[in-house]
Parts: sequence; C-alpha cells; structure tokens
Amino acid sequence: MISDRDSSAGPPLSFAAPARLIEHARRFRAEGGVPAVPRVAATVLLLREAVAGFEVYLIRRVAAMTFGGMYAFPGGGVDPSDAQTHPGWAGPTPEQWGRRLALPAEAARAVVCAAAREVFEEAGVLLAGPTPTSAVTGTPVDGAGLVGGARAVGAGLVGGAPAAVVGDVSGDDWEADRVALEQRRTGFAEFLRGRGLTLRSDLLLPWSRWVTPEFEPRRFDTYFFVALLPPGQRTRDVSGEADHTLWLPPAEAVRRADAGELTMLPPTRVTLAEVAASADLPHLVRAAAGRDPATPVMPRLVDLDGETPRFLLD
Repeated sequence: MISDRDSSAGPPLSFAAPARLIEHARRFRAEGGVPAVPRVAATVLLLREAVAGFEVYLIRRVAAMTFGGMYAFPGGGVDPSDAQTHPGWAGPTPEQWGRRLALPAEAARAVVCAAAREVFEEAGVLLAGPTPTSAVTGTPVDGAGLVGGARAVGAGLVGGAPAAVVGDVSGDDWEADRVALEQRRTGFAEFLRGRGLTLRSDLLLPWSRWVTPEFEPRRFDTYFFVALLPPGQRTRDVSGEADHTLWLPPAEAVRRADAGELTMLPPTRVTLAEVAASADLPHLVRAAAGRDPATPVMPRLVDLDGETPRFLLD
C-alpha cells in the first residue's frame, strides 16, 4: 500500500487507490460531477496501555456501508441533536474548543458531543462522569485529567473538585440506553442528564481534520480525536455498522495495512502512523498538544488515466 517512503520514516506521501474509488473518480470526471458538500463528522481513536506501549481500537465497516470493508475508528456524522441540546460539561469550554478547532463555539460543542456520543454508540465507551450533585459513582481522575498514567486536556474539574469518570457501562440497563441513543429515541444530552452525568470533554484530545475527496458521492469533514480508555470500562462490539473489531499496537496495524491484511483509507493509515511515533501514552498526549486539528487534509487522486492511480498527500 505504501510506496514513497518506508513506514518507519513516518506517514507516507502516496497510497494505492482501491479499484472502487478509482471507478468513482473516473465517472465523476467523465460526467462533470459537482462535489457534494461534506457533512461534519467526528471520529475517535480509543487507546489503552499495553505491556509494551499502547494499543488502538479498530472496527471494520460492514460491506453495505459507505467505505464498507474498510478498517476505521469509531465515529460518524454530527447529528442535529448534538447542536440543539446541551449536556452538562466538564473540561475545556466550547469557546476554548472553538479556538482549538477554528470553529464557532456552538459548532465546536456539537463536534465534541458527536465524538463522545459516537464512541458510546459504536464501542460502548462513555466519556462522562458524575455531576457534583449526582449519586453516580465513578473512578476519580485528578485535576490534571490523569487517565491510565497519561495527562488529558483541560483541568478536569467539576465544581472545584477532582472529576471522576463513570465506571463499567456494559450492563443491560446501559445497553438499553445505548440502543435508544443509537435509534435516536433519545438524545445524548437527555441520556446524560437522566443518568446524572456530565460530558468529560477533557478526555478528548484533538488530533487532525480530514475531508473526503471531491469525487466521492458521500463526503465528510471529519475531526479526529484520541481518547484513553477510561478505567473500569471496556470496548464492546455493539455497533450494527461494524462486522469485526480488534485492538492492535498502531505500528502493527500499519504493518498489516501495508501487507494488505487490513484494508483502510489514507486518513486511517496516516493517523495510525502518526500515533505510532509515540513510544507511550504520556508522549502521545504531549504530542497531541502540538497538533493542528483545524487545517483540513484532503487526499488527491493522481494519475487517473494511468495503470496505477494513487492517492497523494501534499
């Protein structure tokens, strides 16, 4: 899959393009297609400590979906409810997120809400903690947002006290709530409020922003985040949009992608290589602080009339 440089040297510059996408691009050009407006979306790299380094959670999209058969991270489009109803909030404010993502505060709030909602819907992981007046118990996380030995974004303070993260959310009652959320019978803010929980925005670390190429009929403007798996929680294969899940060290995922064992699009492959450059989670969190999560990256398909069209990253 990689051609221009070895994976150990960092993210590659070009990738072989899947035949299906080449067909889309050629048809788009031949018909004089007009690019679709990208839908704003959010995706989350869930990370956990391993014996050596750390691992990342990957899901394979079902064949019937857009980008079906591709390995990716949990995520999806921003839902109207993400912008219309505001959950309880801990961590950086929407205004601070807006400055980080180069978005108006309300738009930034919706993106962060979508990231937290999607990772719960697709992986069963909840980035939330009890409100100060709630009877819900959780794992304490100190004022610097320490989770799994790594430092998260923001103060992580609720009501002046160290914030906590809700623990195990795999029970039948939590699953019923997750399904109701997935089926849009309730909104994320209503769900959190009913559980006495507050969204922990400080547990999300902004990483990058990718836009689907113009020839694709369905396009996304996706904000990528990293998040450390909260103590006491575990991922669950609960999404109807995935047919396989796995935890892998990011460097191993890159190796398997380059060997053709895992099929993935450039944003996934590049992001895996970027996080693989960190030796451990504390190093990765420090790296996240210096990232540009606002400037979009859009792969270009070049040499479309040749024998081997390729995606190019400028």
